[in-house]
Amino acid sequence: MKGRSERKYISEMNSLGHKFSVAPMMDWSDRHCRVFHRHLTRRGLLYTEMVTTGAVIHGDRERLLGFDASEHPVALQLGGSDPGELARAARIGEDFGYDEINLNVGCPSDRVKDGRFGACLMAEPEPVARCVDAMKQAVAVPVTVKCRIGIDDQDPEVALDALARAVVASGCDALIVHARKAWLNGLSPKENRDIPPLDYERVYRLKRAMPDVPVIINGGIRGLDEARAHLEHVDGVMLGRAAYQDPWRLLGVDQEIFGEATPHATMQDAFEAMMPYIEQQLARGTRLHAITRHFVGAFHAVPGARAFRRHLAEQGVKAGAGLEVLRDAIARVGTRAPAEEAAA
Repeated sequence: MKGRSERKYISEMNSLGHKFSVAPMMDWSDRHCRVFHRHLTRRGLLYTEMVTTGAVIHGDRERLLGFDASEHPVALQLGGSDPGELARAARIGEDFGYDEINLNVGCPSDRVKDGRFGACLMAEPEPVARCVDAMKQAVAVPVTVKCRIGIDDQDPEVALDALARAVVASGCDALIVHARKAWLNGLSPKENRDIPPLDYERVYRLKRAMPDVPVIINGGIRGLDEARAHLEHVDGVMLGRAAYQDPWRLLGVDQEIFGEATPHATMQDAFEAMMPYIEQQLARGTRLHAITRHFVGAFHAVPGARAFRRHLAEQGVKAGAGLEVLRDAIARVGTRAPAEEAAA
């Protein structure tokens, strides 16, 4: 760590929320989704979906980077491989108020590979280190890297260590490791989320080899019981699809992971607290479905969940749909307390 002790940074990291975070997911972790998740956990660290440096520098910044103040702590994930452009984009992100800047070295999509960023950079640890150094020089907030354990025919024992040591030497504040390889040749992005086998032990070995470096584990973690088990070996856990497909799991995070009170007793309470935000967004011209599409899994296994989803699918997409549609959908379901959320 440049300029700080490991113990101090771990403390800062946990106060920021790294002990539990929600993974960035393309086309899903937009500002509406993040506000929803923030109503379920006060402590978890939220991430934007990956935004390329070109989009940040040349695009509609308010549309791409704007976020609600309630989302803090929130991190901006960048995609790119040019140190100068990443430094500029990181500075823009910091000026927007993001609490962390994260460099994506793990996304396996064809678009990312063709643009020479994402998982293909696992093969280039030194250029990635130069990118991290440039970003660290540009901003005061933490700079982190999210990666895989390797790509294609790489030996994960060699590849992950090479990348980790290079970026940490350049000042990387934390490593977030998806515990799978990415096969850029032969598997689709969707297949890369499931087919390469998980190797949690490889991430544990990285932590043991680099005890002074905060290491966060990601990949295939299905719930809070599994998260707590991983925390016996690493500093933090990142939940991906489980958080998006079954957001009710997040209601147990503050109590189960941080030992603090839950922000709301039930999912219904969380939705009620979110109503002013939704009303504000509707007044700005946002369609209700753009927000409620993130609610599909909110009442998993609760009586009436199917009726809730059906009502939103049928009525929420209509022009002019308002809060009454969401209230009517919520009225169709029962109640489940946070303790039940964590156990489900």
